[in-house]
Amino acid sequence: MGKPHPLLHTGGLPVQALRAQFPVLAQRIHGQPLAYLDNAAATQMPLAVQEAMQRFERHDRANIHRGVHTLSQRATDAFEEARATLKRFIGAGTQHELVFTSGTTEALNLVAQGLWAAGPGKAWLRPDDRIIVSGLEHHANLVPWQQAARMSGAELVVLQPDAQGRVHEADLTPLLTPNTRVLALTACANATGERPPYEALLAMARAAGALTVLDAAQAVGHAMPALAELEADFMAFSGHKMYGPMGTGALAGRRDALERLYPLRLGGDMVEWVSYTAAGYAALPARLEGGTPNVAGAVGLAAAARFIDGIGREAIDLHVQALRAQALAGLSALEGVTVLAPHATQASLVSFVARDVHPHDIGTLLDERGIAVRTGHHCAQPLQEHLGLGPTTRASFALYNSHEEVECLIAGVAQALEVMR
Repeated sequence: MGKPHPLLHTGGLPVQALRAQFPVLAQRIHGQPLAYLDNAAATQMPLAVQEAMQRFERHDRANIHRGVHTLSQRATDAFEEARATLKRFIGAGTQHELVFTSGTTEALNLVAQGLWAAGPGKAWLRPDDRIIVSGLEHHANLVPWQQAARMSGAELVVLQPDAQGRVHEADLTPLLTPNTRVLALTACANATGERPPYEALLAMARAAGALTVLDAAQAVGHAMPALAELEADFMAFSGHKMYGPMGTGALAGRRDALERLYPLRLGGDMVEWVSYTAAGYAALPARLEGGTPNVAGAVGLAAAARFIDGIGREAIDLHVQALRAQALAGLSALEGVTVLAPHATQASLVSFVARDVHPHDIGTLLDERGIAVRTGHHCAQPLQEHLGLGPTTRASFALYNSHEEVECLIAGVAQALEVMR
């Protein structure tokens, strides 16, 4: 069995008190206490976030920006206060704006499609331009760029990781050409936990004249540089990865970069004027927020940001990294188990493969013990195939997980291997 990391016993997070904020964790699955270790897919939502959303729905629910009545004004204030809270949370500067989306996927599509949708002669992307993505990406930061290349005539180039799943600055240098218009990469690979040197990679690409796109879905709830300190033109993130509601997220970025995007949702609230034959688009952020927004979701997302800051991102990171170290040691000691990216000590997740045992079988047997993990390619199939390991089992940790749950994971995997071999 794995040993608890020393940091778990040095005045870390009050896990049991925090767990009380998450009633979903008190249930039993197949008669066993729930050990929810699928946080890289979706974290659970604390009472503070649920209550903030309920208060809005009970007292302030109304459509925003369009009404002079009191509820509409209160809803508008709540929506814009949520935007301001999130801008502070990510460390946005005066040059930045934040656009609400349904999550990271919509935000990245808004960028990728918005850079070619204006059409020939107006779009940022043109024939023979170059788009670079890293080989670590979630499909949401790869497939939209594949389409952008097809639609614009640009070339899509992959910054390939090495055999351990790392990407390197030296490998980016020869890919940067005068025609490079975009670099898109993750702040943390959801399939392996790898943290690329994104600060340096973004700076290199921006110095070469490219727009830079950072997928921060797996990183935004953890300690990371302020957006104002990064050479990122765009940063995307989701609420459901940071203890917030599903179907929420944001695209933050430099105003001059956001203004390059052709709006994809055309209709109400994103126009200044409309005639039967033409329309004039509103200024940011409304220009990219057509239609009635998820106001309660925005309120919940801001509440999640406050919840995280109330605990402290550094304290959360120390806790989940200690759990990851414990899981790494215990799983690596099992015969035939290979853990991906064992060097990624800053990660909050651990992915592994077991010789002669399919991840789906491991996941099913763990579920019988009340342990929730994720199995498969994790929407990163090209990376998994590049590493030559195929689908994996992934356990991912949050502030409410405990040493005992990691022990249950290790014991459950050991039993699954005995049953299946």
